[in-house]
Amino acid sequence: MSTQQTPPQQQDYPGTTAEMQPPPDDQMRDYQGRELLSGRRALITGGDSGIGRAVAVAFAKEGADVAISYLTEHGDAEQTRALVEQEGRRCVLLPGDMADPAHCADVVDGTVSALGGLEILVNNVAYQSPADSLTDIDTEQWDRTVAVNLGSFFHTTKAALRHLPDGGAIINTSSINGLRGNKTLIDYSATKGAILAFTYSMAQSLTERRIRVNCVAPGPVWTPLIPATLSADHVEKFGESVPMERAAHPDEIAPSYVFFASDQLSSYYTGEVLAPIGGETLPG
Repeated sequence: MSTQQTPPQQQDYPGTTAEMQPPPDDQMRDYQGRELLSGRRALITGGDSGIGRAVAVAFAKEGADVAISYLTEHGDAEQTRALVEQEGRRCVLLPGDMADPAHCADVVDGTVSALGGLEILVNNVAYQSPADSLTDIDTEQWDRTVAVNLGSFFHTTKAALRHLPDGGAIINTSSINGLRGNKTLIDYSATKGAILAFTYSMAQSLTERRIRVNCVAPGPVWTPLIPATLSADHVEKFGESVPMERAAHPDEIAPSYVFFASDQLSSYYTGEVLAPIGGETLPG
């Protein structure tokens, strides 16, 4: 696993993997699947790159077919599809803006139509835009952050519940910023905190259907969102503040999603949060 530091760099939003230096470890090259998800079908929002890509490949190595939603990063999405298909599994690409409630429903319908069903939903898509203070966040930014980071989770989950069988799994992506806040990501942190409460509440709501709802809340992870939304100086120092003194790579986070997706590994887990945060500890 690469541990080198990141040189200063920036990209236009939403960013692409090919321009990142060093390239992230996001292809699960050393991961050995055990057919933990054999015959399952999964939808991963924000699945073209970063954590979403690593999860898609890990799921494929475990025997699942996947559908991935993404905004406009067609090159990244095609690369993810190639990686999934190398494992002998199907991969459906569903581009579009997850801030649009109608598109969230279309993504679910497209998944079911192409794959023939849906057993696993991974709500992973996210948007962030740093600001020095609350007064620097305009209404347009606030609304978009909420629509992508929280609204898409609501609309996609609601649409998916018509298709998920009893015993299915929902996995939400939160963040260390949802656990302890971030003064330069106030709107982002607020949505990530809300995802925790959404996870807890949905886990309680779906217990009778045996649909397990869990959450992964990573610390700093080297994904295209970082050079696409942070200043070059911040990118250079990204991840240094955690005890491990580095950002994670997506390959280090994806196994948490396999754990929550697999009945064999986590049949008694619902309403739980896994926080791979590089050694940081939180009070409470």
